Amino acid sequence: MITIEDVDKTKLPRHLAIIMDGNGRWAKERGKLRVFGHEHGVKTVRVTVENCVKMGLEYLTLYTFSTENWNRPKLEVDTLMRLLVSSLKKELKTFNKNNVRLNTIGNIESLPKKAQIELEETIAKTKENTGLTLTLALSYGSREELTTAMKEIAIKVKNNIISPENIDETIINTHLYTQNLPDVDLLIRTSGEQRISNFLLWQIAYAELYFIDVFWPNFNEHHLAEAIKNYQNRERRFGKTSEQLN
Repeated sequence: MITIEDVDKTKLPRHLAIIMDGNGRWAKERGKLRVFGHEHGVKTVRVTVENCVKMGLEYLTLYTFSTENWNRPKLEVDTLMRLLVSSLKKELKTFNKNNVRLNTIGNIESLPKKAQIELEETIAKTKENTGLTLTLALSYGSREELTTAMKEIAIKVKNNIISPENIDETIINTHLYTQNLPDVDLLIRTSGEQRISNFLLWQIAYAELYFIDVFWPNFNEHHLAEAIKNYQNRERRFGKTSEQLN
């Protein structure tokens, strides 16, 4: 099995995004409640962040809670919010030790006030860090993000702040939650599912996709290294031919 030490540090994806899927099914296999899986999933987040730091990755974005997840049973939602608050408190020291800067995207105002406060405090206490930027996508949905951006642009056009002729990808980017993040280079989804689930639809336009048949609580250093290695062996053409790249 390969480890992160075997990964070519000169060919890392600049921005890695992960859809952390399979917590509930992992727990069900063990005869436990879904929340048991989420609790173990938090441990996997910690290990994954530390491994990304060791590799020297610049940006890591984790699909933590989607807009659709609000439709889950109240007990599960409440537990996820509780885990969010407790994890941020526990991990602050680790973030600063590893020079990790916390960031968040999504409709943060829809989160419980306690979660909002903990997020704001952790972001403020890590803003001077210059290593990995860890972004938590919370109450996030890409269609909602794009819809909100279009509304904001439309208002500016109506008020003659932006001319329709000047609307381009750059203008759209500046109205997205991810305006301060580069496009995604590699998207990993665990659990064997092979779909995007309304995650960073605009930002993954040219991302490499990697699906792995492993539940998130079981995702480890070797799986991460395999994904990065796989990415490094692909030819990214961005619409060009192989001959043009060479």
